[in-house]
Amino acid sequence: MPTTPFTVDVKLDRSSPIPLYFQISEPIASAIQDGTLAAGTRLEDELSMAKRLQVSRPTARQALQRLVDRGLLTRRRGVGTLVAPTRVHRPMELTSLHSDLVAAGLTVTTAVLDYDEHPATEEEAELLETQAETPIVRLVRLRSTDDEPIALMTNLMPADIAPTRDQLEREGLYDLLRAEQVVPTTAHQVIGARNATAPEALTLGEEPGGALLTATRTSYDRSGRVIEYGNHLYRASRYSFETTLFAN
Repeated sequence: MPTTPFTVDVKLDRSSPIPLYFQISEPIASAIQDGTLAAGTRLEDELSMAKRLQVSRPTARQALQRLVDRGLLTRRRGVGTLVAPTRVHRPMELTSLHSDLVAAGLTVTTAVLDYDEHPATEEEAELLETQAETPIVRLVRLRSTDDEPIALMTNLMPADIAPTRDQLEREGLYDLLRAEQVVPTTAHQVIGARNATAPEALTLGEEPGGALLTATRTSYDRSGRVIEYGNHLYRASRYSFETTLFAN
């Protein structure tokens, strides 16, 4: 990353009805989208921008905030305003996040934050549609792309089919299951959104209260057995779900 912040050449037309903040934000957006500004590039702050372009500080702030809201820039305390990593668009299919990210050409790392085998509580047994005291594994993983956290994933699984901790740090859950002939064939999934708690924000590199996408999924094999229950959190600034709709 350069030692001095990058500045984008912006030509302002002060007689135009187009707001100045928009005239500032669009050239920056174009430079990001065409690859001129690479992910991680540090931009000048709003004070420097306001002085250089001879606009008010609120105008410069609004221009930068518009790009933050679009997921093109991120702000990090003590670092400054950076070009955001490529946003991940994930199809809503019965695939693992790991496989989708690798297929998108991203460098993927997984940290297993917790791996606990224990008898299922009543609540856990209900989620896995099994009996209380059945041996299960609860695992928590932090998935990152290009060293940037993207998802915090909590899963429950029957212990007899659960991959090891080491395996989960190297490969995706569904790929590991399929390798053992445990094939997810159907799933029930609910997508939602909420704000990050302080601990979640710290783990995911977000600001407290930052927007998160949520997904809860119960997956079944061919026999109808629940093979995993997942409760996953995704950074909304870095991630979105995609689906195709068909008219009747």
